[in-house]
Amino acid sequence: MTKAIECINLMKQFGDFRAVDHMNLSFEQGRISALLGPNGAGKTTAISMMLGMLKPTSGEVQVLGMPAGSKELRQRVGALMQDVKAADGLTVKEVLQLFRSYYRNPMSLERLFDISGLHADAKRRASSLSGGQRRRLAFAQSLAGNPELILLDEPTVGMDVEARGRFWDTIRALASDGRTVLLTTHYLEEADAVADHIAVIASGRVVAEGTPEMLKAQAALRTISFRVANAHEEHEWLQLPGVEKAECSGQRVRLHAHQTDELLFTLMQSNWGITDIDVQSASLEEAFRSLTDTNPSTLNNKRAY
Repeated sequence: MTKAIECINLMKQFGDFRAVDHMNLSFEQGRISALLGPNGAGKTTAISMMLGMLKPTSGEVQVLGMPAGSKELRQRVGALMQDVKAADGLTVKEVLQLFRSYYRNPMSLERLFDISGLHADAKRRASSLSGGQRRRLAFAQSLAGNPELILLDEPTVGMDVEARGRFWDTIRALASDGRTVLLTTHYLEEADAVADHIAVIASGRVVAEGTPEMLKAQAALRTISFRVANAHEEHEWLQLPGVEKAECSGQRVRLHAHQTDELLFTLMQSNWGITDIDVQSASLEEAFRSLTDTNPSTLNNKRAY
């Protein structure tokens, strides 16, 4: 498939700190992709270089086959960054009309209102909107030019549950139109639900990429839990095929393993009186922690750099 974005040996240094460290990464056109990583991993810096807002220290970024920051790209790319201030003195409708005027082929005003859900607030000053409403307006602004490539940095921060649901429905609809979407997010369940492709970065480097299913399969353990009549000690369960961790609580046992097929066969063939078997796949959050070795508390921090 054609590459919408390609980072080639990309590096960005701020003094002694290397925010992006020789990153080689690409995102294909027509897909929803997610760029994940803990705070300080380099996500926002990478997005800023893709948009031409920052110049790389070395390496290059190609966007839609052109160097990042090219004038023509401004007509073809939309972006929603973390910090967007509401326009002083303008109403919601005036803001959207202003942004539409910057483009040759803008998205219709009616569709922008449909996307933002701000029909009833068209005549309100943009600066008087709530935080979630401002975020929805900023999203509509990013789509004013009817872009074929959309970059979204922590897009749903500040949105309530209903607004987030509407947002993801819109993203899926845009992707079905053939547009390309790249997003960063700390809401891992959202990335798991909507992304076709995920790249995980840590300390400015790519540590894994693939579909959500691939990342969960390769980086995190699956679990098999069951009741057993003849309970063993924990160290005895660790001798079974592929078991890396065992948890025992009375007759309830939980085993963690990368591959569970052989383990299941062994358990079913045993005479240990095993019942009530439950097999669970790893979550994307578990895979993320495994790949980045991050503290769970950082997942609740909505800032990224």
